[in-house]
Amino acid sequence: MPAVIITEFMDQDGVDLIAARHETVYDPDLVDRPAALAALLADCRGLIVRNRTQVRPQLLAQAPHLKTVGRLGVGLDNIDLPACGAAGIRVLPATGTNDETVAEFVMGALLSLTRGGAFQATAEVAAGVWPRTRFKARDAKGMRLGLIGFGAIARQVALRAKAFGITVSACDPFVPEGDPAWALADRRCADVASLMADVDILSIHVPLTDQTRHLVDAAALAQLPHGAYLINTARGGIVDEPALVAALKSGALAGAMLDVMETEPVAAGSHLADVPNLLLSPHIAGITKDAVLRASLLVADNVARVLEGAAPTVADAAAGRR
Repeated sequence: MPAVIITEFMDQDGVDLIAARHETVYDPDLVDRPAALAALLADCRGLIVRNRTQVRPQLLAQAPHLKTVGRLGVGLDNIDLPACGAAGIRVLPATGTNDETVAEFVMGALLSLTRGGAFQATAEVAAGVWPRTRFKARDAKGMRLGLIGFGAIARQVALRAKAFGITVSACDPFVPEGDPAWALADRRCADVASLMADVDILSIHVPLTDQTRHLVDAAALAQLPHGAYLINTARGGIVDEPALVAALKSGALAGAMLDVMETEPVAAGSHLADVPNLLLSPHIAGITKDAVLRASLLVADNVARVLEGAAPTVADAAAGRR
């Protein structure tokens, strides 16, 4: 029976790395076949997942020999950290492998939004339509960007935004006031309310927790200046989607970009359909060929290290949650 199971897509170089050291089953469709996954878990010692595989007590009960879970990404809301910690299972995310990748995506979204949808005009222009007067574009230079959360990705966003002449404000209660990282921001805000009242663009960079679920709701959106923009590449559920749609349709918000949604994939006929000033992408902000390779190699090596009794090169995410 395999020592390692990989349930979602992974770069082949990462698969080869761990398969050379431990018997491995790689099946990116296992996440959608729970019965087949359960049959493999009985003797599994290492599990590698992305964001769709739910590592909850039910799954852990099927894997009595599990020693480590490798996460091909940094979000951990699909993994029950207390349960893993209690069972002595090491949770190893791909820390640092896609920080710059997501930051590049955020800047692309920012420029697309502030250009008023001009980058979505290909079909019209190719058909002979010339809608030059429809687009209400703004310069990025001189705009005010607010970052909810100021971790590694948000700091990379700040670096890039400042290169465009954008003023950066941020709030994060987990980053101490004296942390050198604040040098990357023009303004440190004590809370979300004080941040939102003075920005043109809001970008979200916090994990989904009980405290952040629907953090950006109708009341919070009402605090944004009229005509502001919103970008969420963090997690679905942080933004109250019906409230966001209402703000977009009313014109209170000029536009929004969601790479993450409360339900993924989005159901046909969703409330997110036919909102002209809303851009959607399928949870790909952190996914490029380069980032997938980096994450795959790091996670493969760290899972193998734990199974071999060696120390991983990233912190155990479950340890602090026991």
